[in-house]
Amino acid sequence: MKFGMNLLLWSGEISEDHFPLLENLKSMGYDGVEIPIFNLDVSLYEKLGKKLAELGLESTAVTVRNEEDNPISPDKDVRDAGVANNKKALDCAAAAGSQTIVGPYHSALGIFSGQGATEDEFNWGADSMRQVAEHAGSLGITLGVEYLNRFECYFLNTAADTVRFVEKVDHPSCKMMYDTFHANIEERDEAGAIKTAAPHLCHVHISEHDRSTPGVGHVPWAKTFDTLKEVGYDGWMVVEAFGLSLPELAAATKIWRRMYETEEQLASDALAFMKAEVAKRS
Repeated sequence: MKFGMNLLLWSGEISEDHFPLLENLKSMGYDGVEIPIFNLDVSLYEKLGKKLAELGLESTAVTVRNEEDNPISPDKDVRDAGVANNKKALDCAAAAGSQTIVGPYHSALGIFSGQGATEDEFNWGADSMRQVAEHAGSLGITLGVEYLNRFECYFLNTAADTVRFVEKVDHPSCKMMYDTFHANIEERDEAGAIKTAAPHLCHVHISEHDRSTPGVGHVPWAKTFDTLKEVGYDGWMVVEAFGLSLPELAAATKIWRRMYETEEQLASDALAFMKAEVAKRS
């Protein structure tokens, strides 16, 4: 198992100013970090990749798409922009040395049509993602498609939705991830959802029901760790928590209050929690 920390708790763009943070996370015992890729300037990630290599930290990456580059848009030009920007995000991830790129980049985050996904949207999305997967394969990067809760996305909301999508894409570089926060909202049976995802599962976000410190809320943690053990999952477990340091992200994730002492304390406590739960089942 590898343990990571999503850097969105601190910033949406990681720069040299954050290098002391990376050193701190390494000293805590993290195996890697998850890098937000919103700025698509490859040169920024080359510097970051060098620093990560120097520290002996591995990385994964996370990105999103928006209304103007929505991969399921009825407008082909918009879909093409989504494919192009997902490919650019992959280039940035490669520059940083990331092995996996995760997130809801299958569709526009927070944009709604007023109904559920249509079959046309499903097919457009699969075609878009297949093109992205081909580029990912050429870079040796795995796509971890993320489903979100119904309040953030209407396209993929459950593990079953996402398995159907990944199987439609039908490319070895396109897999899926599981996020405990979204599953806690959408899945009636979290254990069943993990088992459904298992054949395609490449990444797990460890996230509390209120996006604060994992282990302090009501996500069914025992069931979650038991089932991940049962299906033989041995990949990345990455803490995803959000705070107030990034106003636009706080607004998108509906974080209105501080729910932890410090970001560093959250990271330390979350790592201890994950390691303890995995150790119980070793």
